Amino acid sequence: MSTVMTVPAATGAQKRSFVSRVLAQRSAVIGLAIVLLFVVLAVFAPWIAPYDPVASDWLNVRKAPSAMHWMGTDDLGRDVLSRVVYGAQASLLAGLIAVSIAILAGLPLGLIAGYFGGWLDSVISRCTDALLACPFLVLAIALAAFLGASLQNAMIAIGISAMPIFIRLVRGQVLSIKNEDFVTAARGQGMRDGSIIISHILPNVVTPVVVQATITMAVAILAEASLAFLGLGQRPPAASWGSMLDVARQFMIDAPWMSIWPGLAIVVIVLGFNLLGDGLNDALNQSRD
Repeated sequence: MSTVMTVPAATGAQKRSFVSRVLAQRSAVIGLAIVLLFVVLAVFAPWIAPYDPVASDWLNVRKAPSAMHWMGTDDLGRDVLSRVVYGAQASLLAGLIAVSIAILAGLPLGLIAGYFGGWLDSVISRCTDALLACPFLVLAIALAAFLGASLQNAMIAIGISAMPIFIRLVRGQVLSIKNEDFVTAARGQGMRDGSIIISHILPNVVTPVVVQATITMAVAILAEASLAFLGLGQRPPAASWGSMLDVARQFMIDAPWMSIWPGLAIVVIVLGFNLLGDGLNDALNQSRD
């Protein structure tokens, strides 16, 4: 009896090789360090933040950075450093949940469209094209406005807006894999389509999806900040970098530190995820060469 060819993506040696290639990418290491820094800030915010992020101090309204308040205070006397630290929780949570929604919805649809083809592929692809025809942020704003202003609804809106990216990515990967020899051998042995998809197609799709998820995290965090800035995301007094910038724009001249620090936090974390995603992508391309 013939045996099914081993799926390359499932071998432990190749997984270790891919990790070593990722760690050899300077951009990936720098990006990972930045991301881990913000993860630590988000997880240990209650111990890192020097003040309560929602506690007002009317005696220290819009105070410049000092030894007592390293990043100054806002229009209500709240410590900016504490709010930036707690804001990492909202941004990372929004990015993680939104990308998870996009993957959980997009991955099976992409697998179905790419593997079975026919009318299923036509319907899924046309719906995907319709969603991709609308700019990502515009679609997220429209969905968030329809669902209502809250962090939860913002995450759902961002996840739905990012879903077509994963559908198209997975579908393309499946189209290039489903006619490989190991898939043909599995069909010849009488394996069901569901078993082939789970055992042979899915393992070869995971790595590109992880790379795309890392890059999409940066987009999702930026989108969450944009929605919060427009009043469609995290609601005050809860800390959010986008809502902090919304308030800070009224005091750009008198208290510029109110906008500098949350804006810098957004730039740095988006840069971190982009560097990490680029490093993962370079490592993936090397594994294909």
